[in-house]
Amino acid sequence: MHSVAEQTPASADWSALDGSHQRVAVEVLRFGPLPRAQLARRLGLSPGSLTRLTRPLVDSGLLVEGGPDSGPKDHPDQVRTGRPSLPLDVGPSPHRFLGVKITGDALFAVVTDLRAQVLAEHTRPLPGTDPDAVVGAVADVARLLRADHPDVAGLGVGIGGFVVERRDVARAPFLRWQERVPLAGLLQGATGLPAVVDNDVRALTAAEHWFGAGREVSSMLVITIGTGVGCGIVVHDLVVEGAHGGGGSIGHRPVLSSVVCEDGHRGCAQGLVSSGAISGAVAQALGRPVGYAEALRLAAEGHPAARRVADDAAGALGVLVADIANLIDPELVILTGDGIGLLDVARPALDAALAENRKAPLGPLRIDVRPFPFTEWARGAAAVAVQEHVLGRSRAVNPA
Repeated sequence: MHSVAEQTPASADWSALDGSHQRVAVEVLRFGPLPRAQLARRLGLSPGSLTRLTRPLVDSGLLVEGGPDSGPKDHPDQVRTGRPSLPLDVGPSPHRFLGVKITGDALFAVVTDLRAQVLAEHTRPLPGTDPDAVVGAVADVARLLRADHPDVAGLGVGIGGFVVERRDVARAPFLRWQERVPLAGLLQGATGLPAVVDNDVRALTAAEHWFGAGREVSSMLVITIGTGVGCGIVVHDLVVEGAHGGGGSIGHRPVLSSVVCEDGHRGCAQGLVSSGAISGAVAQALGRPVGYAEALRLAAEGHPAARRVADDAAGALGVLVADIANLIDPELVILTGDGIGLLDVARPALDAALAENRKAPLGPLRIDVRPFPFTEWARGAAAVAVQEHVLGRSRAVNPA
């Protein structure tokens, strides 16, 4: 393997970086363009050490001097400061990344650049839920998108379930997978691309941590509600994965209720907060089938039973958030998911539960409620592929 300094700009390779050079390059990727002085402060480096580390990165083309504001200078002080004042940014890269979010009945795919900015997107129904059908559908979408974006360097897939070592799916309830599926290997064989698979909530968390609202924090939670209840955790600037792919599994965590979920757990979050639990409880009260959207509409209109169900669900979510936050003490909590409309009609119940269950002397939580479309979840999968690429962990294979 050639050192960074031995490479030409055209052949600059993130996988060739050692730890110190990688740390500098990743910092610029996430936060750049950055003036050298600011970059040195962020990394705790002396000016001399920073110069030693950045010189080969600039020579190789991985980093470039200048950014969006590095054009002609109008102020005389800007002219006199010269080259050292120019910010450092990542060099132009032709590399693109595919991200795919898999649900029980559809694929949501995006193409992104090195900073996980979406350049193209595509959605299609899932033809079947067995592994062969899923792999074939992802491969078809990859071929379609690569026709216009041929320089794809990696494929990331986000899936609801337990994923081990970003390679194998141990269990995926929405696809009815109960046996271990080596999904990354199957996708690599079908597409010829380095492939990485992760739990969809962790992938979304990774994107927000590196390129979104969580860039400037070293600890955060992403809690999602919808068909299920999920959680992504960042501690000490790292996404928690767990030893067996279950890091962030909170759907069956007790929230002090007598309600029984579909798995027979008494008082767990899934049995109160999921969209199915909410619509089911309203349907039981009304004596007729009720969808999630109608349940929320009835609650917003003040229907007593629907109002109580929505408030109980939002309160249970508040207990859950406070419980996890009391353990982690995060700088930021993002609440999202396709069921997040609950908080449009029952936010006061969430806030009351947070206030009651947040332990002193911990301060108030910074809560960011935002609805992410499924394309954002696909962007999360692409961000995981970006991480694999720039951290030198991706594994290329030949097409089958």
